[in-house]
Amino acid sequence: MRLPFALSISTLVVLATANPLAKRAAIDDCLSSAAVPVDKPGSTDWQQDANPFNQRLPYKPVAIVVPKTTEHVQAAVSCAAKVGVKVNPKSGGHSYASFGLGGEDGHMVVELDRMNQVTVDSTMQIATVQAGARLGHVATSLYQQGKRAFSHGTCPGVGVAGHALHGGFGFSSHTHGLALDWMVGATVVLANATAVNCSETEHPDLFWALRGAGSNFGIVTTFRFNTFAAPSQVTTFQVNLPWNSASQIASGWATLQNWVQTSMPSELNMRIFGSGSQTQLQGMYYGGTGGLQSAISPLLSNLGASLSNAQATDWMSAFSYYTYGQQVDVGHPYNQVETFFSKSLVTSALPTNVLQAAGQYWVSQAKPNQRQWYIIVDMYGGQNAAIPKISADTMSYAYRDKLFLFEFYDRVAGGSYPSNGFSFLNGWVNTFTSNLNSSQWGMYINYADPTMNRTEAQQNYWRQSLPRLQQIKAQVDPTELFYYPQSIQPAK
Repeated sequence: MRLPFALSISTLVVLATANPLAKRAAIDDCLSSAAVPVDKPGSTDWQQDANPFNQRLPYKPVAIVVPKTTEHVQAAVSCAAKVGVKVNPKSGGHSYASFGLGGEDGHMVVELDRMNQVTVDSTMQIATVQAGARLGHVATSLYQQGKRAFSHGTCPGVGVAGHALHGGFGFSSHTHGLALDWMVGATVVLANATAVNCSETEHPDLFWALRGAGSNFGIVTTFRFNTFAAPSQVTTFQVNLPWNSASQIASGWATLQNWVQTSMPSELNMRIFGSGSQTQLQGMYYGGTGGLQSAISPLLSNLGASLSNAQATDWMSAFSYYTYGQQVDVGHPYNQVETFFSKSLVTSALPTNVLQAAGQYWVSQAKPNQRQWYIIVDMYGGQNAAIPKISADTMSYAYRDKLFLFEFYDRVAGGSYPSNGFSFLNGWVNTFTSNLNSSQWGMYINYADPTMNRTEAQQNYWRQSLPRLQQIKAQVDPTELFYYPQSIQPAK
């Protein structure tokens, strides 16, 4: 395949316009001459690939590339740079802010979900995973190839690329860490259209940046992950919490917090799940029901709660349990959509006044809300957790020292999201952040909040890693070819 190195006079005239969508003819000509597969505008594939997971945030791409090889991605990036179009990779398309579609009109989308192969080296037990594979397909393929696994989330339609490049938390993370902790290498296409392999020994600065902020520096086409032997037995479970008043929430949460910090065993993975109808502990235990009962009984005694729905099963059945009936091994096309607003937090242990304020908000503001909201509070850190055991300077992911990971999610069953909905979640998050200093909290870009301005978002997502990330951005993408409204700005 040849890369396009020259543009016609007529194409250059088109490039003079300030409207990115007006560059469609130029980018189409360039991609066609380079034999890069694309979606035809208006086609079924275009409509599927341009349809956002978050229906609140639709955007109009100038082109949608559907590569099958790394060389296709290189050629597409070369075209975008010459024509002057911003570029965004899209793996699973689950960006809460539609950043895979650019976060604004007029970008070239590189739709990666046709590149979804997963293979395991039977000797080294290294998984080679193409960037368009979705988590359900990854989990299924690894299990079929020697009952292997690595740590990641349980939503089967989420793409491995965005998930792993920015963290990758799931029901294995208390035991085995984040998805990016298992990454040992990647092939990435840079803004100059070169493809480089990076690891701790090859382009180590770039590899550091990819593991926490990867969408800012290029397009990863292939990952290499270490794997572990999937456990032979996993127990899924729920615990109904008697959290009906603000005082019950505050006191119960304080009890839980102390246990997570000091006593929660590494084999246990657990979260609070709260909605308008119930509040539960949900989780997975790596072992049988007897081991789970021994591990969790001291906590439940103090909470005045009891274990329910404990089911011992194998690894893939446990994965399926938390997909809530969705197809597990999913690829293209993928059509799940919702209309919602979401926010995130990562926090240290919470002082009493914060627990009281959060509990009061939960009872007075959240419970009366009739929309389909939920809050998830993941047991993220603590003395026996895997995440804090990796040095904070090993990779750009910023939050090794925190105790909880929060997802706040507010959705509607149909129609438009209401304008007064934003204040609901903003107010809830503010009950935490207004009583904490910046060293005690941050935000998780995998639950991106597009209402933040760029400066605020960069600080909240990357904290102490941001200055070095900005230096690396200036080295590999000084013109911001890979851009979205909250992307990392290159150092001046």
